[in-house]
Amino acid sequence: MVKLWAERALLPDGWAENVAVTIGADGRIADVTANVPANAAADSERVELLLPSIANLHSHAFQRAMAGLSEAKGDQPKDTFWTWRKIMYRFLDHLTPEDVETIAALVQMEMLEAGYATNVEFHYLHHQPGGAHYANLAEMSERIAAAASRTGIGLTLLPVHYQFGGIDGRALGPGQQRFGTTPDEFARLVEGAEAALAKLGPDAGIGIAPHSLRAVSKDGLAFVEKLRPGRPMHLHIAEQIPEIEEISAGYGQRPVEWLLDHASVDRNWTLIHATHMTDDETIRLAQSGAVAGLCPITESSLGDGIFNGTVWQNAGGRWGYGSDSNVRISLVEELRTLEYSQRLRDTGRAILATREKTTGRVLYEAGLDGGATAAGRATGAIKPGLFADLAAVSLKNEVMIGRKGDEMLDSLVFAGHDGLVTDVWAAGRHVVSGGKHIDRDRIVADYLSCIARLQDKM
Repeated sequence: MVKLWAERALLPDGWAENVAVTIGADGRIADVTANVPANAAADSERVELLLPSIANLHSHAFQRAMAGLSEAKGDQPKDTFWTWRKIMYRFLDHLTPEDVETIAALVQMEMLEAGYATNVEFHYLHHQPGGAHYANLAEMSERIAAAASRTGIGLTLLPVHYQFGGIDGRALGPGQQRFGTTPDEFARLVEGAEAALAKLGPDAGIGIAPHSLRAVSKDGLAFVEKLRPGRPMHLHIAEQIPEIEEISAGYGQRPVEWLLDHASVDRNWTLIHATHMTDDETIRLAQSGAVAGLCPITESSLGDGIFNGTVWQNAGGRWGYGSDSNVRISLVEELRTLEYSQRLRDTGRAILATREKTTGRVLYEAGLDGGATAAGRATGAIKPGLFADLAAVSLKNEVMIGRKGDEMLDSLVFAGHDGLVTDVWAAGRHVVSGGKHIDRDRIVADYLSCIARLQDKM
């Protein structure tokens, strides 16, 4: 049993003081009691502000190692997502399984230090350069799981089904051959990934990810929908205008329209980006119960566009946050970037705030709800029975001093930084202490050696 005592904590029914939390040997919260005097918690670890941790719902771990390598002006009149993608394809051709494990460990460490306790990994790098399979079809999935074993992060692994180079069924291009799976191969890949996750413990889970409507056939989508009923289903959708034009030309409907009319979209689904939606599409998708998987830093980096946040919120839509390309892993910056994008578009302030809750509170609690659903994980609140996914934040600093109630989240999101996170527990595992991951030095050293080897090849 692990015992914590927090000066303040965010509980399901709001803010509380002098909160005692007991974590069981199974990694789940056993008891939560407010108004416990400090002298009655002498055997507890003390923290200042205790928050339920948000799950990072969308990540491509390997892309972390190419951060900063795509900012030069290309030979096209306008650099876009599509020119960035060509650079990414060239980069990934140099990665070995060992490299992927090392990079993933760094990414997971940075997530934990930022306050995320769970990594939902949208994993599509399956094969050798050129597309030949490894002897173990799930070799790369095992590497992601091995990184999680090392870092202690909660992991939901989403093996990705990627069939074609476009909606017309064309063959995968040179940069895509490491992704490709037939439906039968994908089913075997999922089984291999599950075997790797079984070694991590009961809080690790599987999900299913058809990459996108342009990369998976109608029959392929129907096939993967049935693979693991009840588990998370993730799909990229409506991220870029050329993507929408391609789907519209091939299917006679815009991608969100087509998906809602032809798939069983419900609360198990997470639609990544959904950047370019009409108001009608936004309302329909929100009403389905699906989570919008927003990645504001990456969406800004790639020039994707601005999410239709106000219409989505007014329709009761749910959302969460992911670090996607991992060009910058920062929980508070993801929340801040989303809200600022809405302010710039709507020329106003506190756009996502409600009459009852401030902007920071709305942003944070949305991430708790959406992240838990997207991860398929019993998390998202400081509540008995849920996994002890917790983040402690310092209050005795120039950002947080004197703040109370929702002001604490507002200050953290709009004036703070990830360095204010002092401790993180993932399913009760105390993996960040004093603001640093418990294995930081070794993880960073391995990453530096990896990059030294890759640098000459890029």
